[in-house]
Formats: sequence, C-alpha cells, structure tokens
Amino acid sequence: MPAQREVKICPVCGLPFQNRKKWASRGQWDQIVYCSRRCRSAAVRKPESSR
Repeated sequence: MPAQREVKICPVCGLPFQNRKKWASRGQWDQIVYCSRRCRSAAVRKPESSR
C-alpha cells in the first residue's frame, strides 16, 4: 500500500491536491498554496471594478 500524502485545498478552484515528490524533496510543501500555475495567476488577477 502506498504511503498517504498530505493534502491541501486550493483556495481558487477548491480542489484538493497532494504533496508532490518535487515539493517534498525541496522542502517547499509549507510554501505551496495553489494547485497549479493557472490558479496562482488567477489569484493574482484582480476582478474588474464595476463602472
């Protein structure tokens, strides 16, 4: 049986994502917030203000 990985929920899309081998080996899991580059860039973009 494979080892259980830690899971976080992406604040943009709401989907769960697991700790990746790349993040674990670099010790970056605590710094990871978003599941993908797309969600990270969507979080940075601000909604257009209503006119």
